[in-house]
Amino acid sequence: VQLQAFGGGLVQPGGSLRLSCAASGSIFSINAMGWYRQVPGKQRELVALIHTGGSTNYADSVKGRFTISRDNAKNTVYLQMNSLKPEDTAVYYCNAGIYSSKDDYAIQWGQGTLVTVSS
Repeated sequence: VQLQAFGGGLVQPGGSLRLSCAASGSIFSINAMGWYRQVPGKQRELVALIHTGGSTNYADSVKGRFTISRDNAKNTVYLQMNSLKPEDTAVYYCNAGIYSSKDDYAIQWGQGTLVTVSS
């Protein structure tokens, strides 16, 4: 099982980006899916989380600007980022709790995608 993230890049302050992350491989089911970010010298922090039923959690710093969603049929999680600020610059990682069979569960991480917000 692997997660692959897409969509990072350079954007001006106030702009938008959409990240996506697809899970592939032997997948029985997926629990919560989320996005984290990390800047050099700091701990990785939770950005947004979406549970199986669709409920969501957001870091205070992104509430009202970012939206997390998922497509269960495609095993994919998205992060729509609007009104981006320079302080949103980071490497963004997706993760998911994945059952590869009824009894085999693991937290999987994507490879990270760089988002740079700069004029």
